[in-house]
Amino acid sequence: MSAAATVGSGGASAPPGRSTYSPVSLILRLVVLALIDAGAIWLIYNLFRDGAFALAIVIAVVIVLINLIFLRAELYPLQWVAPSLALLGIFVIYPIFSTIYTAFTNYGDGHLLTKQVAIQQLERQVFLPEGAPLFEWTAYVSPDGQYLLWLESLETGEAFIARPGQEVEPAQGEAPATIDGYRQLSRAERLRHTQNLVALEFGEAPTVFRVSERQIGRAAQYEQRYTYDSSRDVMVDNATGVIYEPVEGTFTAADGSTLRPGFRVTIGLDNFRRLVGNPALRGPFISVFIWTVVFAAASVFITFALGLFLAIMFDVPEMPMRKLLRSLLLIPYAIPAFISVPIWVGLLNPQYGVVSGMIANIFGSAPPWFSNPYWAKIGVLLIQLWLGFPYMFVIATGALQALPSDVYEAAEIDGASPVQAFWAITLPLLMITMGPLLVASFAFNFNNFVVIELFNKGGPPMSGTISPVGHTDILVTYTYRIAFSSGRGADLGYAAAITVAIFLILVVITYFQFRYTNMLEERSENV
Repeated sequence: MSAAATVGSGGASAPPGRSTYSPVSLILRLVVLALIDAGAIWLIYNLFRDGAFALAIVIAVVIVLINLIFLRAELYPLQWVAPSLALLGIFVIYPIFSTIYTAFTNYGDGHLLTKQVAIQQLERQVFLPEGAPLFEWTAYVSPDGQYLLWLESLETGEAFIARPGQEVEPAQGEAPATIDGYRQLSRAERLRHTQNLVALEFGEAPTVFRVSERQIGRAAQYEQRYTYDSSRDVMVDNATGVIYEPVEGTFTAADGSTLRPGFRVTIGLDNFRRLVGNPALRGPFISVFIWTVVFAAASVFITFALGLFLAIMFDVPEMPMRKLLRSLLLIPYAIPAFISVPIWVGLLNPQYGVVSGMIANIFGSAPPWFSNPYWAKIGVLLIQLWLGFPYMFVIATGALQALPSDVYEAAEIDGASPVQAFWAITLPLLMITMGPLLVASFAFNFNNFVVIELFNKGGPPMSGTISPVGHTDILVTYTYRIAFSSGRGADLGYAAAITVAIFLILVVITYFQFRYTNMLEERSENV
């Protein structure tokens, strides 16, 4: 075996068809891996610096595995799926573990940053010391949009030239028209450029000048407001001398005052305790959970019942235009829910909707689809029936074609009626094929965000709850509202805890559903 083969295979025999790596192939392989590794090392370093340790570790593991796959000849078959495995680890496995980790943190508004980034932002804050001298400024701009200031002390008349990130230079005389290619801004231009100038720091620490937002035409030497003492793990206020200690992700002083922004920290099971122990949160969660189970189960039942009924009805070969009618029944399935649901919202409109108008003509008034909790739930299920029955119709039609005809002939000879044949033969045999699909449909409807959100945004709202929740909210929309649209700030840690709870609930429900499906399969063996 050649030296190249030995290096490439790690001393092991190569698989058939890849006995050796040629020198050119090995060099090219090493160059590509080196480039990938260099980019990955740079990314991992920055992630560690910013405190994103979990993502940095995942990327490091993925890069190590990629190197092993492409450098070991015995792992040659995995090279074809290596990109997919890498994407699986980064975009699927990592988000799952990240969600679980987030459920044990205080992640949310005010605590969105890592501790390192929060400290950096706090240390960027400045203050104007009492009695600090003021300067009159004249701004200059370069052809490429860079700025510098000509500063003149109002007390002593001394002049300075200040550039962003550079040491302040002493100057003499009056402000010239140009400085090193920078031209002086006119009075009218100063107004347009003020916002850009206010955002800059001129000079180099500790001598830093900033343009005042409150006093037009004035600048001053600001000082750093907060300094982080790593030895004591505290933030010191340089203006007042107050010390802030980290308490659950927030730098807090002895008098209870806090600094913003805070940072993410692990808080153990606190989010789950809130979910279980806080009556104001537990009440809505239990109500939402019960409705979620009812909504998912009812959606599966009514769509399956209507789809199966239509499949049996159209299973008669003598029916005229059977193929055309079957095709027309698939129209609701072909239209996206983003289009169908708003159309149904219009049809159910109590004042202008066609469906509500027909009901009003018959019964004297239209149901309050959007204001009454019970009618809102009926409206959601009505839309679910429209959206879901074509899918059940299709799979039921296919399953009916596979049923053995001799079983029905034997049942007919034994004197079984069509109803008895349906319950004793058709349904048990159908459940072998459709059982797993019904379980999948239940899981899908358990997290059916689109219909709930587009119909009434989970409304009508529940009263007396501290969390934003409506009567038609299911767990996924309830979680979304807490995380992103509560109006009181995002609470991503609590939302992640609900997500973990949803996952565990689905695991348990799916387990029992598959147990029930297996029971039906055992029963069908006796048919």
